[in-house]
Amino acid sequence: MVAALRAAFPDCDFRQAEMGELDPAGVVDFLADADAAIVGLDPVSDWVLERLPRLRAVCKYGVGLDNVDVPAARRRGVYVGWTPGVNRRSVAELVLGMMLGLTRNMTRTSRLLAEGQWLKQGGVQLSGSTVGIIGLGHIGKDVAALLAPFGCRILVNDIVDQQDYCRDHGLEQVALETIWRDADVMTVHTPLTPLTHHLVNGQTLAAMKPGAILINTARGPIVEQAALKAALISGHLGGAALDVYDPEPPQDLDFLALPNLICTPHIGGNAHQAVLAMGYSAIDHLKAFASGAPQPPLPGM
Repeated sequence: MVAALRAAFPDCDFRQAEMGELDPAGVVDFLADADAAIVGLDPVSDWVLERLPRLRAVCKYGVGLDNVDVPAARRRGVYVGWTPGVNRRSVAELVLGMMLGLTRNMTRTSRLLAEGQWLKQGGVQLSGSTVGIIGLGHIGKDVAALLAPFGCRILVNDIVDQQDYCRDHGLEQVALETIWRDADVMTVHTPLTPLTHHLVNGQTLAAMKPGAILINTARGPIVEQAALKAALISGHLGGAALDVYDPEPPQDLDFLALPNLICTPHIGGNAHQAVLAMGYSAIDHLKAFASGAPQPPLPGM
């Protein structure tokens, strides 16, 4: 992937991933002389764009655009290269693994066995359960497809009316309240917006059925972490699985150590195949910009 980028753009400069994400000032400093950039989760706000008048293109490595101020970029004539859903199967497979790990009690019994405790509690089958999917975009649809052999009742909610898709694929489009009330397993696949910030909170967690399971592989602030911690400690929720946190990396080690929590370090979209797909997608957008191609469709366009 690096070779492909250097072949197309010999003068490109890299910042190593292990150096961590940049803050806004760091982005400005690193991109001061750049005409175009590939960014992951680094912030590209209006404040950043204002201080980078030379920057004409931002190409996204990944699928979330919450770190890029798209309206500001469009106002300033900055090309935004983005391909939705390029890592959908990577995330969907992790979600399915989390569902199975929690319903079949794999993580808890594995931890106990490593401590010398033989607890033969095999949980419940995922098959035939009711699964709620909040956000029926590329990843939500792929999760539903992977669940097809399990014969689950699948409830979905999205801000876009998807009745036709749901009818064709055996899904039920319902109100959020129905998912809170009926889902045995609930998984979140929405972008982070003012509407979805703390969408899952103390009130909505209390509305979930006792023993239900929550999975979040979308964005950390969608779930109110303190409320989730309380619901897990009280036993109201049977379990939860998180791949994203608020903040990242998470600081509450007591929370991470809860026996009914699976926690992974934001690896959902990082299967090897997905990493390559996201990288080549970003390079392709950079090539398209350089060739004078028009702005690809973006959310809200």
